[in-house]
Amino acid sequence: MATTLATPGVYIEEKSSFGSSVVPVQTAVPAFVGYTEKASRGSKSLINKPVKISSFGQFLELFGGAPKTKFNIEVNEDSALGFDLSYVDGSRFMLYNSIKLFYANSGGDCYVVSVGDYSEKVKASKLNDPSGGGLVSLEKYLEPTLLLIPDAILLSKSACYSLQAAMLTHCGYKMKNRFAILDVYNGDQERTFDEKDVVDNFREGVGSNFLQWGAAYYPYLNTTIVNPSDLDYTLIENLDQLVEILTADVDASLEAGTISEARAEGIKLEINKILETTDKDLINSLQSTLSIVCPKLNSILEEVGDMINLMPPSPAMAGAYTMCDNSSSVAKSPANISLGSVISPSIDINNDNQEEMNLPLNGKAINAVRSFAGKGVLVWGARTLDGNSKDYRYISVRRTMTFLEQSIKFAAEAFVFSPNNSTTWSTLKATVINFLNNQWQSGLLAGSSPEEAFNVSIGLGNTMTPNDVLDGVLKMNIKVAITRPAEFIVITFEQQQQKS
Repeated sequence: MATTLATPGVYIEEKSSFGSSVVPVQTAVPAFVGYTEKASRGSKSLINKPVKISSFGQFLELFGGAPKTKFNIEVNEDSALGFDLSYVDGSRFMLYNSIKLFYANSGGDCYVVSVGDYSEKVKASKLNDPSGGGLVSLEKYLEPTLLLIPDAILLSKSACYSLQAAMLTHCGYKMKNRFAILDVYNGDQERTFDEKDVVDNFREGVGSNFLQWGAAYYPYLNTTIVNPSDLDYTLIENLDQLVEILTADVDASLEAGTISEARAEGIKLEINKILETTDKDLINSLQSTLSIVCPKLNSILEEVGDMINLMPPSPAMAGAYTMCDNSSSVAKSPANISLGSVISPSIDINNDNQEEMNLPLNGKAINAVRSFAGKGVLVWGARTLDGNSKDYRYISVRRTMTFLEQSIKFAAEAFVFSPNNSTTWSTLKATVINFLNNQWQSGLLAGSSPEEAFNVSIGLGNTMTPNDVLDGVLKMNIKVAITRPAEFIVITFEQQQQKS
């Protein structure tokens, strides 16, 4: 209603020249769930509280450093190295190195949920606590768009599959605004194509629900996240066995005549100090000495480094998703790109091996990470787990649709409780059309014209009935043509007759 003017003077009224706009949501904000050394900001605990960070330095400040992964060593004459290494139960955690691998692959902003420290074993009940911890704590946060739980591979096989199925349910049923990146359990093992096949077991274990909301990658990666020169012998739990192996190696060198008896005795004296030295500075000094006089210790620590550096691919893929989104757009498939701090895949895959992974009968495609001569290590797959779906077969299509849905959803919230009439309908329609037109111009939508790329319908007799208006329901239908990746490129050659 117009304001009655009573006092003489000049009055100014401003009118809006431009309509409201749709603000594009972020598309590459991973959420990591796992165990950390600590979780605090000052005196405030951050356990089971999603925290946004933007650098590895922030992670160190809030969540602490690396776990001290412990190993057992045993003599094995049948092994090429002469010994076997195994992890000490409960000493291995994946989140710290996963964050490092994420940032080594152009990672940016991410959320971290710490469910506990290194004093406890990895438990599925902590990673997905129905009372509100772990995965469940992310239900109150709308910004994360990717979901990773690298520690899942440390659980038992059945617990890992159950947790991964819960991740898909979280993304596709509860939130519908994020995408899960999964690792194949025992993904460092060769495929056997029988009942023990790691890929087939993953397909059976992950279930059949909400498959379009996740993608899986195989195999694990040999990385350079941990420098073997930074490791020392204290990572070996059974030091007496280590001393025995090193002493036997010195005796073998003595028998072969490569060292003198006096030098052998001197080296043995240094080796025996392993069992006596507890001071940190003395340990560092002894480590420096042994690394020079005892090559066997160097080979053991190199093997320890290789085991620690064997990483699941999901953290590197989270960085790859971020890089693709920031450098191009969410419509760019996170494939045919190299991975940083990665030496090689742990298993070599060729075209024949990948054929069944990419086009299985059950549709549960597993994306391969492969090594190509002259190109390096490349991600060579762009499919969701719902490979038989024509709608959401590709990761880029699923994530693009999520981006459009969430962006328009937040913009439409401004019209809640507005009059359900033609004025509101036309304003909302114009807002959405402007947004979709911008996305078409940026290459997110397919078509030679906006009319071919999208269609927006709204109005009485079109998308709504008189009863809808009476019930306070406003309905709008949007159709979009999303660009899809050229997964198979076929080039046909034939000869033609000479013309001159």
